Amino acid sequence: MSEERQRPWRLISSEYRIQTKFLRLRADRVELPNGIVVEDYFVRESRGFCIVFAVTPDKHVLLVRQYKHGAGEVLVELPAGMIDEGESPEECAVRELVEETGHTGAAPELVRAFHTDPTNATGRFYLYVVRDAVRTHEQQFDVTEDIAVETASIDEVRAMALDGRIAAGAQVAAALVALAYLAR
Repeated sequence: MSEERQRPWRLISSEYRIQTKFLRLRADRVELPNGIVVEDYFVRESRGFCIVFAVTPDKHVLLVRQYKHGAGEVLVELPAGMIDEGESPEECAVRELVEETGHTGAAPELVRAFHTDPTNATGRFYLYVVRDAVRTHEQQFDVTEDIAVETASIDEVRAMALDGRIAAGAQVAAALVALAYLAR
């Protein structure tokens, strides 16, 4: 590849087209390294989100089952949620685990951060492992949530990530990377 194609694009202008609690979307006007100008290159802005791979003392993994409107389906996932303004990823992981499952555990261990969609989004997601998760609270749902908590063995979670029962790409990546992290 030529060095010219590896250079960043030049931002000419930006305009926010949508700014809500759920979505912040901007239209950029950019100049590519070869001089071509692209109008309305849309970028979704986000503070990111956390996914929590929480393991109970008896070595079961906490899962949540809930309706996801974008997919139009009920999905099984690891606990997860958006980072609030002024909140660190670690604080988000602790809060989301409590809110979605009612569980707390050992201090969250950051496994790694991932780009969510580097082509059209600014967000990252952060994967945390929480060991010794036990139920200490009642669930505290957001207005859009209705969550059933389930557990599965480590082997079952691996199978679910590989056979499609855990279907969202970020969730599959998180499950498999967390399993590799715990196996070392």
